[in-house]
Amino acid sequence: MLLEEAKSKIGNIEEYSKALRFNHLLWTIIQADLTEPENQLPNEIKANVMSLSIFVDKQTTKAMRSASTTDLDVLININRNLAAGLRSTPQAAPTETNRPQKSSESA
Repeated sequence: MLLEEAKSKIGNIEEYSKALRFNHLLWTIIQADLTEPENQLPNEIKANVMSLSIFVDKQTTKAMRSASTTDLDVLININRNLAAGLRSTPQAAPTETNRPQKSSESA
């Protein structure tokens, strides 16, 4: 939301940079969480999110230099997509009790 608001405040460098600093802090927290031994995400997902966070770091620096709404849009889209992924419920893997039964005729 802060990044969206910053798009209308490109001329106000204090508000613009405040939004970028907050987003950077958010992603720094995500990076720290990924490195915690208690984090139970699969290693592949951790690696993908860490790569994304490195891209976000670079994009944030670029947005600070450019003060471009396009650079903000990139960050906004990443945040929205990550949030949507976190809100979705993964499909449960089939267990013995909910796997389709093979009929004896097809065996």
